Amino acid sequence: MTMQKENLIGPDKVMDVRPIPCSVKHGLIIKTWLELPVGDHFILLNDHDPVPLRYQFAALWPDAFTWEHLVKGPGEFRVKITKLTELAKPTEQLPTACGGH
Repeated sequence: MTMQKENLIGPDKVMDVRPIPCSVKHGLIIKTWLELPVGDHFILLNDHDPVPLRYQFAALWPDAFTWEHLVKGPGEFRVKITKLTELAKPTEQLPTACGGH
């Protein structure tokens, strides 16, 4: 799959974050989600269950997204993340860590 630098979502709507360093992973995922049109989604592909990211979404944007596990391991996790409502971009720096992964 070819990915453009400014758009990490492939033509199959999959955002493969496995090769992305943990230090920037959450920030890129959140930025990508914030830029989605309302009602659109992408499928997050990761090598671990992104539970800390799910908690981060729930804390920052309750009721603004859906989170649906499509594949739950053991070595591959796919989560469909849909944007439900338009949001203002955060004014503060977004956390970037992966919760120890």
